Amino acid sequence: MGLRLGVVVLTMGDRPRELGALLDSVAAQEGEAARVVVIGQGVRLPPLPDWVDAVELPENLGIPGGRNLGARRLRELGGVDVVVNLDDDGLLPRTDTFRLVREAFERERLLGVVGFRVADGTGHTQRRHVPRPGSSGALRSGKVTTFLGGGHAIRMSAIDRVGGFPSRFFYAHEETNFAWRVLDAGWSIRYRADLLLQHPRTEPARHAAYYRLTARNRVWPAKRRLPAVLVPPYLASWSVYTLSRRPPAAGLRAWYSGFLEGVRTPCPPRRPMRWATVWRMTRLGRPPVF
Repeated sequence: MGLRLGVVVLTMGDRPRELGALLDSVAAQEGEAARVVVIGQGVRLPPLPDWVDAVELPENLGIPGGRNLGARRLRELGGVDVVVNLDDDGLLPRTDTFRLVREAFERERLLGVVGFRVADGTGHTQRRHVPRPGSSGALRSGKVTTFLGGGHAIRMSAIDRVGGFPSRFFYAHEETNFAWRVLDAGWSIRYRADLLLQHPRTEPARHAAYYRLTARNRVWPAKRRLPAVLVPPYLASWSVYTLSRRPPAAGLRAWYSGFLEGVRTPCPPRRPMRWATVWRMTRLGRPPVF
């Protein structure tokens, strides 16, 4: 028997048609059926297939909190080696995706995370969805230093080793914090261009709290995980990049508020990554200074 997969989908209950299509694409996957948990973030869930474990929460726990709850629920159900997190408005257009995920984790013992390629209906991948520096590479698979939240798979034993996503982040950059911990623990992260999650083209600034939470949650991983000497250049390079994007005045004010919140607010625990991990990330093309 191969590795057993579990799927976690978070929803705000406002995309029932897209959620239904996603679940149909999950059911169409080759091989052993995956356990599936759908979590309603403070909302009532629409009618779901009887093979879905539906969890309705009284409040929105945020993305990292919801994913952590989903992983715990899969443990309660039992028999899951890898958890797959998918956006509720995504779609798996290929039926061999889960088979390829199983094969990837079976082939590489220290593979901790597999990131999917996210593309719209025309096959285009937005630049922000490519987990490596540069303007190209969406179709190039390989080892990377981070992964996309909307479509990825994590080995359960990696979660056992490093813990779950940081619930306090609520939204934005929780994957960065988790990825740095995974790498520092000796696991690898792979981006797989052949594992496609079809997803509508979106802009992150559509979320009301985008600028504030993005700023705060860039500061917190640096305070938690970077060697002290790297914190200033990391935050400086990111600030320069943000300003070069010329955000609107309201967005800039929210960004500045979030940045100060991140600096002023304690965010324990502080466990700086090893310099060997810094060097490893550098060799992968993304040193933790930008």
